[in-house]
Order: sequence, then structure tokens, then C-alpha cells
Amino acid sequence: MLILFNKPYGVLSQFTDRGSPTARATLSDYVDLPGVYPAGRLDRDSEGLLLLTDDGRQQARIADPKFKLPKTYWVQVEGDPDDAALDRLRRGVRLNDGDTRPADVERIDAPAIWPRDPPIRVRAAIPDRWLSLTIREGRNRQIRRMTAAVGFPTLRLIRVSIGDWRLRDLAPGIWREG
Repeated sequence: MLILFNKPYGVLSQFTDRGSPTARATLSDYVDLPGVYPAGRLDRDSEGLLLLTDDGRQQARIADPKFKLPKTYWVQVEGDPDDAALDRLRRGVRLNDGDTRPADVERIDAPAIWPRDPPIRVRAAIPDRWLSLTIREGRNRQIRRMTAAVGFPTLRLIRVSIGDWRLRDLAPGIWREG
């Protein structure tokens, strides 16, 4: 079984929240299916497509970077990246844990998506821009670190696809079999 889930902002990509003094939202607040586990992770402050499966081999194939499944994100950044910044992302960016693989990146119009709760911070004097960014690896907070490394911090991050699986019109907090 494979589940496509639109993980809302603020939800942990796990079924329990051990060790936290305050209860935080987890997958168990949204998915009540025994025996499924996330295939990969999506940070608490990121949104979008998370795959869950009851097949350990499928889980490993989706999550393991050696298979290089492309993951595409819509990224709202602070500022308006110029061509030089986008070219740096396309070549790969040096992070504190080494160089990233080259990314596919392009400017996009603001997507027609759900409002975020809480909303992102907006600064009247600083524009923002949406990008579509595809990577084939999955380091911790990689997209956020990449955009910051080229001078454009991430304000909002939504994963829209993993391999051939697409978020499409799936609403936040809702799942479907894939």
C-alpha cells in the first residue's frame, strides 16, 4: 500500500512525538492506518507531499538517496533571485556538509495554493519570488540551506512531487492511496 499525504505546516513526519515537553502534531493526527511508515522526511516547517507505505523495500527505495528520485519543491524566497543566483543552484552549492548536486530551478508565478497557518512573515520593502526547485538528494533542510547560501532565504517550502508521484489537488491534512 502506498499513501500520498499532504503534510500541513507544523506537523512532524512521524507518528509519535517522544521527548517533547509539549504535544506537537504528528502523522497520527491525520493518518489512522496500521503498519504504514513515512518513506523519507519533510521538516516540521515544510509542507506538501509525504509518501507513506507498508512495504519496507518500497520505503527504502523511495527514501534512499542512491536511487536519486527527483523531488520537486515550490519555494517562496525572500528577494528576487537574479540569473547568477539561479545558476549557482543549477551548478550545485557549497554547504557546510559539502557540495550539493546540481538542481533544476526556474522562476514560477505564485501558485494557486492554500493559505499557510500561520502566514509567512511579509516585509513591505522586500519582494519575494516563487521558484520551482528539483533535487536528487535529500540532506537535512537542504533546500532552505541552498537558497540561503545564494542569498535568498526560504519563506515557504512545499514539496509537490517525488519521482512520478504528484501532490496535485490534495488538500493539506488529506491523504489518498497512490
